[in-house]
Amino acid sequence: MRSGTTPPWLEDDPVPPKSPLSIWYHDLYTMGIDPTARFPRDRYKMLEERIRDAPLPSPIEFREPGLASADDLLRVHGPDYVDRFLSGRLSDREINRIGLKPWRSSFTQRTLLIMGGSISALEHVFQHGGISGNMAGGTHHSHADFGSGYCVFNDIAICAKIALEREDVERVAVLDLDVHQGDGTAATLRDTPGALTVSVHCEANFPFRKVASDFDLPLPAGAGDSDYLDRVQEGLDIVSGFSPDVLLFQAGVDALASDALGKLKVSRSGMRLRNQMVLSHVVDQGLPCVIFMGGGYSDPIKHTVDAFLDLFADAAIANGRMQRTTGLGGRHREREAV
Repeated sequence: MRSGTTPPWLEDDPVPPKSPLSIWYHDLYTMGIDPTARFPRDRYKMLEERIRDAPLPSPIEFREPGLASADDLLRVHGPDYVDRFLSGRLSDREINRIGLKPWRSSFTQRTLLIMGGSISALEHVFQHGGISGNMAGGTHHSHADFGSGYCVFNDIAICAKIALEREDVERVAVLDLDVHQGDGTAATLRDTPGALTVSVHCEANFPFRKVASDFDLPLPAGAGDSDYLDRVQEGLDIVSGFSPDVLLFQAGVDALASDALGKLKVSRSGMRLRNQMVLSHVVDQGLPCVIFMGGGYSDPIKHTVDAFLDLFADAAIANGRMQRTTGLGGRHREREAV
């Protein structure tokens, strides 16, 4: 759908969706980060307020996450690392590698809520089909035994492992469109049968020691809409050939030209077209999809919030269309009848 035409699922539809798009959110996503930390913590609360106030064409409902358990974390992470984080015994060096300093007393709870939100969003699409999301997460720099780049634990990898434990799931695809390569996800899912990792990112950006994904689709610094969207289409073609049972979409918007950490030159309209390309694939295939919010560090942060609002507003419309064309678990009704 690179022609610039409006995808059919975005056109006016007189039939209201059966249920709203469910996204998980908690105030600790913002308040669990110290206000002096070098991180735009207010983006979460700002986005929540924008979604609640905006006259959206399809409804969105907020759901409150529960805490992920240690067993959830141990699906991907080593027991020593999990135990030392939960008991507050990480070294200063380990904390520095993660960032988000200084850590508040509520930082551990925040971390577990974000993991819990992603797990709940995954469970939701398996129960109801369609699309759901976590208004945080996408913590793709976390490895099995250490955190990095604002990421403590890897919710994408945890969700992939949980999905593959189901009898009705054989293949899980991770499509990571954050401007930073998904090194932790690539590392933690490298030897996982049934998992595919695809990363579209800026080559000359963090992490500077990358871990090979199944498919890495790098871009040079300064690339704009056309080159970026060509790479996104390549990624979608790879996902299509894999025929996954669920798509985990890391939807960071830090490829925006306004982003302080991005090094690419993608416009807001180009970012929205990126999302619509992914959502069109999801709608056309009846593919259950979980959206992880990922990175976004524009200055001013309003540009990041605008792009995330575009993402969830369009996802709500796509989810409504899927509800009318798919059955339980997101499969097309006509395909189920075959």
